[in-house]
Amino acid sequence: MTRFDATTAGDRRKLFTEAIAAHRKRESEFITIEPDELPPEPDDELLPWIQLAGTTIGLDCTDGELERLKAVLDSYPDFRIEQIESPEQAEGTHARITARSDANRLAMFIDEAFQAVYGYEDGYKAWVVAI
Repeated sequence: MTRFDATTAGDRRKLFTEAIAAHRKRESEFITIEPDELPPEPDDELLPWIQLAGTTIGLDCTDGELERLKAVLDSYPDFRIEQIESPEQAEGTHARITARSDANRLAMFIDEAFQAVYGYEDGYKAWVVAI
C-alpha cells in the first residue's frame, strides 16, 4: 500500500480493498478504518471506527446506529450479526458481523456503513489507521 486516506467513494473503496488485501497477505491481526472527523450530526461524540479481523467486522454503535446497521445488512445477505455486546458500563453496543466475502464486497460494505450507519456524507475522508 502506498496511501492511507481517501475522500471519494471510488478512492475510499479502492483504499479499503487494498488494506483488506494487505491484511490478508500479511496475516495481520486486524485492520482499523476511521473517518477524519465526526459526522455532521453524530449520535455520539466519539469518532466511529470499523475493524476487520479475518472474516469478522467489528464496530461500536448507539441504539439508533444499530438499527441502521441492521437495515444496511439487509442488502448483504451473506453478512450476519454473530454477536452483540452491551456492557453495563458502556452506553453503546459492540456488534460483530461475520462477513465471508471478497475484499471488494467488504470495502463496499464498510464505505456504506460509514455513510448509512454513522451519517457521513459522500465526500467524507477515511483513514486506514492500522493494518
